[in-house]
Amino acid sequence: MSDHSYDDIINLPHHVSKNHRPMSLSDRAAQFAPFAALTGYDAEIKETARLTEERSELSEAEKEEISTDLQVLQSGINTHPQAVITYFVEDLLKQGGSYETVSGTVKKIDEQRHLLLMEDGTGIFFENITHIESPLLVNTEDS
Repeated sequence: MSDHSYDDIINLPHHVSKNHRPMSLSDRAAQFAPFAALTGYDAEIKETARLTEERSELSEAEKEEISTDLQVLQSGINTHPQAVITYFVEDLLKQGGSYETVSGTVKKIDEQRHLLLMEDGTGIFFENITHIESPLLVNTEDS
């Protein structure tokens, strides 16, 4: 025995409102889009999972070597020395930071502000520098 409870309306034409335009397919689809009840939660989870490094303290000998390297670069600044500088960057959102390396031409060494300025605009404070490599330093490393 089949159910005939909709036989009276099954073949009627689809109703079209005279007062309202039909909803667009994109608006109709939006009704079924996922809803993020906790706005910003995903970003907060990613930020918490992002790792930072602790700044390692340089020995007095390492600090002295960097100081000497900066003096050598300063004395050869007119030759537009090439250098690879590794330095620590503080994280703005959480404790710690990361070590970054920049490679290029040293533009200026500002002893007043304790700042090394690269040709590409990167500025590095002396106290953040952990290592310097440069062709100018090859002869000084042996002494």
